[in-house]
Amino acid sequence: MSKKILANDGIDAVGKEMLEMAGFTVITEKVAQENLAKAINDNAYIALTVRSATKVRKDIIDACPGLKVIGRGGVGMDNIDVDYARDKGLQVINTPAASSNSVAELVFAHLFNAARFLYDSNRQMPVSGAEKFDDLKKKYAKGTELRGKTIGIVGFGRIGQYVAKMALGLGMKVLAYDPFVKEAIIELEIAGTSNVKVTITPVDLNTLYQNSDFITLHVPGGKLIGKNEFELMKNGVVLVNAARGGVISEQELIEALDNGKVAHACLDVFENEPKPADFILKHPKISLTPHIGAATNEAQERIGVELAEKIIAALQ
Repeated sequence: MSKKILANDGIDAVGKEMLEMAGFTVITEKVAQENLAKAINDNAYIALTVRSATKVRKDIIDACPGLKVIGRGGVGMDNIDVDYARDKGLQVINTPAASSNSVAELVFAHLFNAARFLYDSNRQMPVSGAEKFDDLKKKYAKGTELRGKTIGIVGFGRIGQYVAKMALGLGMKVLAYDPFVKEAIIELEIAGTSNVKVTITPVDLNTLYQNSDFITLHVPGGKLIGKNEFELMKNGVVLVNAARGGVISEQELIEALDNGKVAHACLDVFENEPKPADFILKHPKISLTPHIGAATNEAQERIGVELAEKIIAALQ
């Protein structure tokens, strides 16, 4: 049996080395989507790893009978026809634990950024900071602290619980929603020791929307927030989406920003990736990152290691 793996969206060096030490040949040269099936068959790849860029749909699965494993470096698998692949006998794996801390830290990078207007200040200071210093100082004088505020976490799996851990550490109040979680115990590490435990019981969505100062989304997809949901929220709420594009209706988000219902939106994901709409990219009340939730050195190493471990277990 061939022992060749195509890591089409790359893999961390540590994970690659683990696979090579187990006897696999790992190819990381990117293959264009339209040439993927031919490359898999011509090179007798038995495993394919992807991130969010490469799609593995029914056409690829049907065209590549020699493929045994599809690995997703990350959590969401909406770019893979998972059920179909498994029905065809392929093993489909992902790395749900590896990126949780990195995504949670990006959420708070966005939240601090929004609460103190850094997204706008960093645009305006180079342009007019010398001439209009006092004007800008006045413009950004109404920042808010996160401490004491309520954060609503929609989706309370691994990532959501990491967000809760950081929020509790900052002195925030936490509301959570997740139909699959009845209760979660959050352990806070202080000075390297886990010595504080907080029990969080999720609430219903309406309660979360109505009582949260900040709302962050950690669900696998689907349209969750539109006009009706915005109407339930506090005036001046701040939203963060580091989950999936389309979870918040972008057009209705713009309306909520323009009428003041939403004070600010923090977006790491977009409806039309990799070409987000101009009206999103250029709106003055939106801070933006290009889908980098898991893009830290630490997370990528953990993803590579977890992928390698699962592929080795699947194929040996």
